[in-house]
Amino acid sequence: MADESTSGFQAGQTALIVRIPEAEPSVGRWRARLDPSARAGVPAHITVLFPFLDESRTDALVHSALADVLGSHPAFDLRFERCGRLPGVLHLVPDPGTRLRQLTEAIAERWPEAPPYGGRFTEIVPHLTVAQGQEDTVLEEIEADLVGRLPFTAHVSSVELIVHDGVKWRERASFALGARHGS
Repeated sequence: MADESTSGFQAGQTALIVRIPEAEPSVGRWRARLDPSARAGVPAHITVLFPFLDESRTDALVHSALADVLGSHPAFDLRFERCGRLPGVLHLVPDPGTRLRQLTEAIAERWPEAPPYGGRFTEIVPHLTVAQGQEDTVLEEIEADLVGRLPFTAHVSSVELIVHDGVKWRERASFALGARHGS
């Protein structure tokens, strides 16, 4: 969701995200100003899959299948020690990113009609967007501020299905990951 603007979000769009509440003290004020998804109601997160199926298709069968797919993956911990850049985006780098990529790949395999980011990118790069669409000098200022706020660790035990209602993103359902098998 890092490259969408609030005007680009459409009613009925859905996304699967991992909330990272542990990031809010570090990135909340920057995201509120410089991340359109934050202004549209999305908390600090890592996108697992966007866009997912249209809301009209997310019925009980889809929810059951999501619970099965996601429940087969163990809960895990992430560490955030550094910032990274994508074109026009400053983000925090989750370590390890492997488990996040595995979640994305499993969902995209089950729903091939919903490729990550609409199929626009060939590589899955897990990230927590802090700011986008800013000059490099602004991104450098933010990064300098964040250095003193890192590292931190987050525990990932669920994936949220969120839906855009035409104004804001709202949580529709939460799917637990399986039993924890280390980090």
